[in-house]
Amino acid sequence: MTTADAAGWLEQFFAALQRLGEPVVTTAELVDVVEDDEPSVVRNLEALVRADHIGTRRLPTGERIWFPVEWTAGLEREHVVCFPDERIIVVENPEQYTRALLSQFAHLEATTGDGAYRYRIRPVDVWHAPYEEFEQLEGAVVRVIGDLDEGLASWLADQWQRARRFRLITHPDGYTVLEAVTPELMGNVARQVLDEEHLHGPISDTESWVVEGSEAAIKRSLYEEGFPVQDDRDLDTGEPLAFETELTLREYQTRWVDTFMEAGAGVIVGPPGSGKTITAVEIMQRVGGETLVLVPSRELAAQWRDVILSQTTLGQDQIGEYHGGTKQLRPVTIATYHIASMGRHRHLFDDREWGLIVTDEVQHIPADVYRGAATLQSRFRLGLSASPVREDDKEAEIFTLIGPPIGTDWSALLEAGYVLEPELEIRYVPWTSTTDRESYDLAEGHQRRQLAGMNPAKRDEIERLLDAHPDDPVLIFVDWLDQGREYADVLGVPFISGETRHAERERLFEAFRNGDERVLVISRVGDEGLDLPDASVAILASGLGGSRRQGTQRVGRTMRPAASASVYVLATRGSVEEDFARNQLRHLQGKGMKVSETTVAGGEE
Repeated sequence: MTTADAAGWLEQFFAALQRLGEPVVTTAELVDVVEDDEPSVVRNLEALVRADHIGTRRLPTGERIWFPVEWTAGLEREHVVCFPDERIIVVENPEQYTRALLSQFAHLEATTGDGAYRYRIRPVDVWHAPYEEFEQLEGAVVRVIGDLDEGLASWLADQWQRARRFRLITHPDGYTVLEAVTPELMGNVARQVLDEEHLHGPISDTESWVVEGSEAAIKRSLYEEGFPVQDDRDLDTGEPLAFETELTLREYQTRWVDTFMEAGAGVIVGPPGSGKTITAVEIMQRVGGETLVLVPSRELAAQWRDVILSQTTLGQDQIGEYHGGTKQLRPVTIATYHIASMGRHRHLFDDREWGLIVTDEVQHIPADVYRGAATLQSRFRLGLSASPVREDDKEAEIFTLIGPPIGTDWSALLEAGYVLEPELEIRYVPWTSTTDRESYDLAEGHQRRQLAGMNPAKRDEIERLLDAHPDDPVLIFVDWLDQGREYADVLGVPFISGETRHAERERLFEAFRNGDERVLVISRVGDEGLDLPDASVAILASGLGGSRRQGTQRVGRTMRPAASASVYVLATRGSVEEDFARNQLRHLQGKGMKVSETTVAGGEE
């Protein structure tokens, strides 16, 4: 038997196990499934036995059974089922390659504890799929599901075209024009949903003169109608800003830079630790124009300033911060979203011609309080995020306002060792007593979630985990201040929250980095905007109701290259936290990471 024949027969063997739903198969059953004669089937099976692919036994009845060398191997093989009418793909026990491929064109909706993943292909997934040609997208779908249903193929092609039917361009006289590919689209779509606040009037059957400053509103309105707008305007690059960097980029970072420079706009989506900030600094140097960096907090503004000063030849007098603490407009200005959106400050940013606008933690942009910052215009627009996901499902608006995703293939970075893939485990803890469980059953809403989140059994499990990792630096994340104070007191470790003074925070972080503090308990203040130290172990004791973004941020503290890392998500068995925990890690699962589940024994005495 050739290698190819062996692979083909092994595939048929495992398919038979899956079809029968059994760990073993008899000769007669296999003959029925493969529709071949018995001597041929037995001959091929015996060849697989000699190759140590499968095993065989003879029953007392004389009948032979066949089974994988590892009895569970057959049932753990990947199995893909597509429901084309609903555009749903269900994958049992998906391989990392399959999960990584699905992340390019589908959205992970749900997972189960028995290894099943449910994906849905949404219009936005097709609009922003990272492919140059439709045939590349179609090929990726076929590699996952096999034969492509005619109806699904037609829908994919239609959605691909929808993302390329409107664009903003610059007229030779300098003003902005909205262009449609057909008169029907301009008349029946654009001019029906846009009014005099957006368009001055028609230039031709397919072109309309845009009201200055309404570009972001036009993008948003047409997006809501199912037509993303391509932004091909020839915007000013502002005053030149020449400087050098001292960076040595990795191959994938260079690819991110090149992709961005060719497109002029985009959102770099990379795992924590992949060097998105460093890549942005290199893009600043390549653009060579005055730059505005938008961040969600003062702490993040200070971090950006330190990185730019340490990695470039720019001087202190060329970098300014603009937020509640200080207000300096410089060639490179780092401002908070909030202040850049405020009317009394907004004109200062509008009046300056920026060569590049960098939006860090770009997942905040769709929020009403920050949307104003997204309308600031520049020739180059760059977004950065490890987790461009929102629980209000407005992540697509991020790409509409800033640009298409760049660098979404996490699996390549994980496999190359640039970023560590931690071991992710959900640990379901029991109630410590019947009284606690009954109190939960009687509670409602917020109180119900808080009781599950502060289940005393979690404290006991944290102590066991700390004993299992006696030498590892550990970060414990909590959502409730009382919970954080209790853990810190019982464990004899520091608790960092919004009430902790900045100087004390930095002292504790530095002590953690150099090993003087091995364990820190951190509240929600550590989810974003703080330069948290990296850890070998992260314990998520409670969280924001299954927030995927929060889960990604917290897990990210263990994703820098190291020997090993573990992340434990604690959830109370029989509570809303079961679904919360799975949902919190769903974004990471969609990027190809594996999540295991364990039930902790004991409780309810």
